[in-house]
Amino acid sequence: MKDSSKVIGYAFPWSVAPGDEVQFHLSSDVLKSASARIVRIRCADADPRGPGMKLHHQPSPLDGEIQLASHPIHNGSYGDIPDTKGLTNLKDFSIGAWIWPTFLTGKDQVVFARGSSTAAGGWRLYINSDGCLAFEITDGTHTASLAADRPVVVREWLYVHASFSATEGKLTLTAESLHKDGGRAQHVDLSGSSSVQPNLAEVASLTFAAELSGKTAPHSPTRNHFNGKIDRPRLYGRALSGAEMRRIVDSVVPDLNDPHLIGAWDFSLDISTDAISDRSRNALHGTVRRMPMRAATGANWTGTRTNWTAAPEEYGAIHFHDDDVEDAGWPVTQSSKVPDGIRSGFYSLELTAEHDGVKTESHIPFFVRPPRGKTTADIVVIAPTATYLAYANNKSRIDQIHFEVMADGLIVLSPDDLYNHKHRELGSSVYDTHRDHSGVCYSSARRPILNQRPGAYTFNYVNDTHLLDWLEEEGFAYDVITDEDLDREGVKILKPYRVAVTMTHPEYTSKNMLDALQEYQDDGGRHMYLGGNGFYWRIAFHPTKSGLIELRRGVTGLRSWEAEAGEDCLSFTGEPSGLWRSSGRAPQRLTGVGFSAQVFDRGASYRRLPDSHLPRAAFVMEGLADDEVIGNFGLRAGGAASLEIDRADRDLGTAPEAMILATADNTGAGGIPAPEELPVLYRGFTGEESTIARADIVLTPTAEGGAVFSVGSIGWCCALSHNGYRNNVARITKNVLSRFLDPAPI
Repeated sequence: MKDSSKVIGYAFPWSVAPGDEVQFHLSSDVLKSASARIVRIRCADADPRGPGMKLHHQPSPLDGEIQLASHPIHNGSYGDIPDTKGLTNLKDFSIGAWIWPTFLTGKDQVVFARGSSTAAGGWRLYINSDGCLAFEITDGTHTASLAADRPVVVREWLYVHASFSATEGKLTLTAESLHKDGGRAQHVDLSGSSSVQPNLAEVASLTFAAELSGKTAPHSPTRNHFNGKIDRPRLYGRALSGAEMRRIVDSVVPDLNDPHLIGAWDFSLDISTDAISDRSRNALHGTVRRMPMRAATGANWTGTRTNWTAAPEEYGAIHFHDDDVEDAGWPVTQSSKVPDGIRSGFYSLELTAEHDGVKTESHIPFFVRPPRGKTTADIVVIAPTATYLAYANNKSRIDQIHFEVMADGLIVLSPDDLYNHKHRELGSSVYDTHRDHSGVCYSSARRPILNQRPGAYTFNYVNDTHLLDWLEEEGFAYDVITDEDLDREGVKILKPYRVAVTMTHPEYTSKNMLDALQEYQDDGGRHMYLGGNGFYWRIAFHPTKSGLIELRRGVTGLRSWEAEAGEDCLSFTGEPSGLWRSSGRAPQRLTGVGFSAQVFDRGASYRRLPDSHLPRAAFVMEGLADDEVIGNFGLRAGGAASLEIDRADRDLGTAPEAMILATADNTGAGGIPAPEELPVLYRGFTGEESTIARADIVLTPTAEGGAVFSVGSIGWCCALSHNGYRNNVARITKNVLSRFLDPAPI
C-alpha cells in the first residue's frame, strides 16, 4: 500500500493560466528529497472497480528530485498591536474588556498581554490553568500576581479589569458577570502590593488572545491562546478602580479627548478585514492573525438585529480559537511558470519516494484555466473549489459520533484520515468544530488539504474526475475554470462557451457565482448540472484574499453545527449565510432540482416518466427503450441515484415549462430527507414509504433558446464508466451534451 502523507503541501494559487507562476509549499518530516513531476489528471479514483487512476505526465522543468525540509504550522488566532510610544513608559495603567470564555484548556489563556511571562518586562491578564481569572506583572526574574479562587463560567459574559501602579506598588484585579441569575454570577475584587518594577519601555507588542514567544512575525509561534470572545478592550494610563474602568469599557465610543486613554479598540470596525482599529487619539491600530471569527455578538447585543451591518456597535467582539489557521506560512519549495499551449484541466505535482520499504506517492493539486480572455473549447467545466474548501480536512468520520449511523455503513479509515486526526494543526473543514465546540466558519487553501487530491477519499474531487475521464473518453474538448474564477470575474467568463458543466457536488455557492450562472442561462447559455446537493449553502469568498471562504450555518439545512444566535451573517460581505433556499433562491429556480435526501446505503435507479416521451425531449432519451431502467449500476452504492440526491418542486421554483423526464423514487429506508423537507415529523418519511426522498432528471428550456439539464445525483458521474462506458447513463449524458453544443435553439 502506498503512503500519501510522507510529503504534504499546497499549491498557490490554485487556479493559474498560461504565463502564471504556481508555487509549491512542501514539507516532510522524514524525507530529504522526492522525485517530482507534473501530471494532468483524467481520473483520480484508485478504486479498482472503476476505470482506475489515469495521470498523464506533463513534462516541465520541475521533473526530477526536489529537496525537502520539515516545516511546522503554528495555530491559534490573536490580535497584534505593534509597539509604539503610546505603550512605552507606562508606570501606572489599567486594562479592561468584556470576555466570553468558551473552553477551559487546563493551561493559561491570555486575554491581554504586553511582553511575555519570560520577558525582561511584561504583564498579562489571563485565565490560569485552574480556569481562574488572574493578573501578573514580571521583570523577568520576579513576578507579582493575583488570581481569583473560582473558575470562570464558560459561555457567559464577564467584565474583567486589572490595574497596576508602579508609584504605589499596587495591583488590582476585578471581575463582574453580566448576568447574575442561576449560578452565573461571579464577582472578583482583589488587590495586592508589589515591589516588581517591570521595564515596560522594552519593545514589545500588545496582544489580545495570545502571548508572543519573543518573535512577532505572522507565522511565528505564539502560546497560551484564549478560546472565546473579547469585546471592547481598553488600555488606560492611570490605575483606575474596576467601576471607573467599566464606564470606559461599556462605552462604544469613550471620551476620545481624555489624555489618559491609551487605547480603545473597537472590533466592530473593519469587520471584513484583518484590521483592528483604535478609536483613541493614539491610533494604536493593529492586525488579527490566523483568522479569528469576526462579526461576533458583543456583551451589548440586544437581539433586535441579527445582521451586523444593521447594528455594528453590537458586534464589537472577536471570537478567538487556539486551533485557528489561515496560512501555513511555509516557504516556497519550488515554483513553475505555466507554459503556453498547455491544456486546461486538473493538474497535480506528483511526489514519489520510498521510506522504510514503503512507497510514497503524494499529490499537490492545482487547476489550469485557459489563457486569460480566450477559450480553447466550447465546453467549460466549473471545478467546485468552494466545496473542496468546505470539506478540506474534514474530521467528521472520526469526531462526529453519529457519522457511522448517518453513513449507514461501517467506516473504513484511510491513512490520510489517521494522519489528519493526528495532525490537528492542518486545520479543519467547515463541517468541524473548534476545540471549544464552536463551528469552523473559515477555510483556506493556504495549507495542506489531504482529502481533496487523487487517492482514497471518494467524494467531491475524486468523483468529479469521473466526469473528466468520460469527456476524454468521448473526445469532447473542454476548458476548466474554478468557481472562484467565476466568483471574481462573473458571467463574462462563461459567455464565450456554448455549454457550462457543473460537477458532482457544487454544494457551496456565493452570490456572485449564482448571479453569473443565472445570467448565463437567461442569455441563452446551456447548463448541464451533473451532480446532486448543489447550490445549497450560501458562502462568500474573501473580497481580497484568494482561496478563502466563509460559511455560517443557521438553524435549517443538513448541518453539523449551528452558529450562535445573531451570528449567521457573513463577516466578509454582511450577507446572510445558511441555505440559499432561505434567501428565496432555492436550487430549483436555477437548475429545476434541489437537495432532497441522502442515500448512502444503496444506489437507486431511475424510471422514465411521461415527459421523457415528449417530442421536444426526444433527444435526451435517444437510443433508449421506452421502459428502460436507467442507472441501475454505478461505482457509488451500485446505482446512479446515490449519495445525495435532488428533486423537482414547482413550489420551490422548478419552472412551469420544465420537463421531469425520469425519477428515482425507490430509495428505500436509507433515503433520508433533508431536515428542511420535513416541517413536521411523521412516520414513514423515508424513501421506503415517501416520494420526497427522490432524484429527478429534469430538462428546462430557458430564454434565448437555452436550456438546463439536471440529473439530481452525486452518483451519476460515477456510473459513466460502467461496462466500458457503454451504458444508458453515458448515453443520455452524451445525447444532451451533443445537442447542447448544437447552436440551434432548444
